[in-house]
Amino acid sequence: MKIDFVSDIACPWCAVGLNGLERALERLGPEITVQLQVHPFELNPQMAPEGEDAAEHLQRKYRLSPEQLERNRAMLRERGAPVGFSFGDRVRVWNTFDAHRLLHWAGLQGEAPQRALKHALLRAYHGRGENPGDADVLARAAEEAGLDPAAAREVIASGAHADDVREAEARWQADGIQAVPSVIVNDRYLIQGGQPPEAYEQALREIAAESATSR
Repeated sequence: MKIDFVSDIACPWCAVGLNGLERALERLGPEITVQLQVHPFELNPQMAPEGEDAAEHLQRKYRLSPEQLERNRAMLRERGAPVGFSFGDRVRVWNTFDAHRLLHWAGLQGEAPQRALKHALLRAYHGRGENPGDADVLARAAEEAGLDPAAAREVIASGAHADDVREAEARWQADGIQAVPSVIVNDRYLIQGGQPPEAYEQALREIAAESATSR
């Protein structure tokens, strides 16, 4: 089974969704062999390098009151905890393009390194409120994921893989992806939103059964 996980580091529901999807895959065990790759999507592609106050940004973009924003944050903490993700106090929204470049580089080294880096970046951004456009933050995330931090710094400084990321983003948007997380299974089935493990598990079982009967 091929799974494409389209998401942004800046998306908190992507942290919930990726962890929920992985819990579902653990429940499925060896009965379904999965190839899982993460792909780029930018919620705020025009975000300046210095970022923006998170509360002001979210209240303006989604027309939320301070009370609604706090309820949403409480919901995220409640949904994150059961799948092993701990949300901290994120006071700024940052540009994520360089993080996506680094994820592309990690993906060239394999599925496991890329996914490990994705988790490290999500923890840095949503757990510790760190800037994923900062070279030091990115190098630490690479090292946490078992990648060479010096090589990661070279990737960031060189501007490598910028065209690859833009092409990938354009391709997914052309395919109709306008919100994240979006989980595309076998290039055919779409599961959207940060779902709980049982929802992913049920969907994947149904897709596997349908695929088996259509052979």
